[in-house]
Amino acid sequence: MTLWSWLSPSHGIMLALLVGFAIAHSGLAALRPKGEKIIGARAYRVLFALVSIPAASVLIIYFINHRYDGLRLWNVQGVPGMFEAVWIVSVISFFFLYPATFNLLEVAAIEKPQVHLYETGIIRITRHPQMVGQVIWCIAHTLWLGTTFMVVTSAGLIAHHLFAVWHGDRRWQARYGSAFEAVKERTSVIPFLAVWQGKQQIKWQEFLRPSYLGITLFVLGFWWVHPKLIQATQQLGW
Repeated sequence: MTLWSWLSPSHGIMLALLVGFAIAHSGLAALRPKGEKIIGARAYRVLFALVSIPAASVLIIYFINHRYDGLRLWNVQGVPGMFEAVWIVSVISFFFLYPATFNLLEVAAIEKPQVHLYETGIIRITRHPQMVGQVIWCIAHTLWLGTTFMVVTSAGLIAHHLFAVWHGDRRWQARYGSAFEAVKERTSVIPFLAVWQGKQQIKWQEFLRPSYLGITLFVLGFWWVHPKLIQATQQLGW
């Protein structure tokens, strides 16, 4: 075994897929103001979904099929309680990844999609919950899998979401100006930092939203379908 024999082509392919997804996803987000003027907000949301969902699906399928590629840096899967701990942390990550700050009818383009400036619910914890959720998810799965492929995947995902922090703030700044500056001053990127600094106070009643119930049901359903999803993706042979 040579020094770099573990470095399979899948490492580079995954990085390329992540870069392609980041360009498409963030690029379409940046072009949203112009795109909505041309084809309308609903049509642009549909276009965004038609590009993002297939790209994300390819990423997920390729990740599942190659997650054990490369060098196994550690293996904690036999440690008692580790499986349950990874699942609990993963569940927490979903509540950040899909923070329920959206109007579900806007997500489905039933109502006119808009860019909102929120300062409630999970935004009191962090201004960029999706980034935080992605970091939490990556930590849990990197710990569980322990492979170089997972490390590469996590590095790419986290890099994209850190870029999205800057990109999102930039778009909010361009749209809302001084109103966003005020929200930025009262919120934080680092979870709970604004709360610790006394700029925010958690109001738990703000979490009583249908979206959070939807996330809970999704997580329960995903727990059930997870083994079947892995079996199905392996049939594709990617």
